[in-house]
Amino acid sequence: MKIKPIENAFAFLALMFTAGAIAQNNNPTVKIGEINSYSTAPEFTVPYRKGWQLAVDEINAAGGIEGRKIEVFSRDDGNDRNEAAQVARSLISREKVDVLAGTYLSNTGLAVSAVAAKNKKLFIAAGPLSDAITLDRGNRYTFRLRPSTYMQAAMLAEEAAKLPARRWAMLAPNYEYGQSAVANFKSMLKARRPDIEFVAEQWPALNKIDAATVVQRLEKARPDAIFNATFGADLDKFVHEGKRRGLFGKVMVASMLGGEPENLKILKDATPKGWIVTGYPANQIDTPAHARFAHAYFEKYNDHPQIGSVIGYTMILAIAEGVRKAQSTDSEKLVTAMRGFQFATPMGPAVFRAIDQQATLGTYVGILDQKNGNGFMTNWRYADGAKYLPDEAYVRRRRPASAIK
Repeated sequence: MKIKPIENAFAFLALMFTAGAIAQNNNPTVKIGEINSYSTAPEFTVPYRKGWQLAVDEINAAGGIEGRKIEVFSRDDGNDRNEAAQVARSLISREKVDVLAGTYLSNTGLAVSAVAAKNKKLFIAAGPLSDAITLDRGNRYTFRLRPSTYMQAAMLAEEAAKLPARRWAMLAPNYEYGQSAVANFKSMLKARRPDIEFVAEQWPALNKIDAATVVQRLEKARPDAIFNATFGADLDKFVHEGKRRGLFGKVMVASMLGGEPENLKILKDATPKGWIVTGYPANQIDTPAHARFAHAYFEKYNDHPQIGSVIGYTMILAIAEGVRKAQSTDSEKLVTAMRGFQFATPMGPAVFRAIDQQATLGTYVGILDQKNGNGFMTNWRYADGAKYLPDEAYVRRRRPASAIK
């Protein structure tokens, strides 16, 4: 998929959000109902909130979207799918929001997506990686921003296939994200390396990993390499126990999300060296679009952006450009306008592919290293999401026909 470059990617804001052509209606603002797990996953969701707040401030300061300011109604879902669904319904019925947006984990993202479909309300799933959001449980009204588990597994399998390792073990949290990550990685690695053998799988419950037992079982399987999809506190416990037992001196590791700053801040001086990871080397990216974003973020928060910051910021830009293009906040018009349209991100232009409404936003692939008690990515490259999307035939086999109409 070819994407035309956007010149001066963020200079367009002043032009894009000027008074214009949306017809007068009863809503003087564009209302966004934003939902996330602030109380249960602040290390990931607070940077994301800072990102969307920055974008809202910038757009409103530039005159809004075609003269209409953005108003965000933010709610906490407590990482509970039932609470997420209830909050989404309340935002639609009570606050009369024009768009739903946000969520972090797959369970809450899928719950809000179902509410969006039932109420025919546009939903931008910002953080969830679950393939089900755009495939098996996809619907006409849900668009996904982050690169999916399928896409990130493809990026890691591409690198893992180059390793001499033949015996692989799997470690992932036992819910849809982890199951999908493992299934995709195994399939893609085996396609590249038919000689690969999968010797063990460990499935700890999210935030309840028994690291000692996991590491013992992995050692017993005698793998040459491990695919890891744990993150946050589970990743931290796994790394500390693995280091204590000398596991990582024996095996190579490919780790989904392992290079994201949110995880590296948790690991600190325990960051393992040599792991292949997907992540975000924020302080090393010097493209004009990213430099402009990172500078604005630091000026506002006196801190460097995290991957969540990028996602929150881009989520608002995508919604704003969708409303501008549709010249409306009507969900049907927004869906039509946003299928296949290009929008700006700090990582460069991206597109919501029409067939599955998955963004082509990519991520970075590199190697973990450590210096002065802090982990960082080295030898990294930007993996353009457009190159790692599932092909359209695969999408048609898995995505409901009603979601493609």
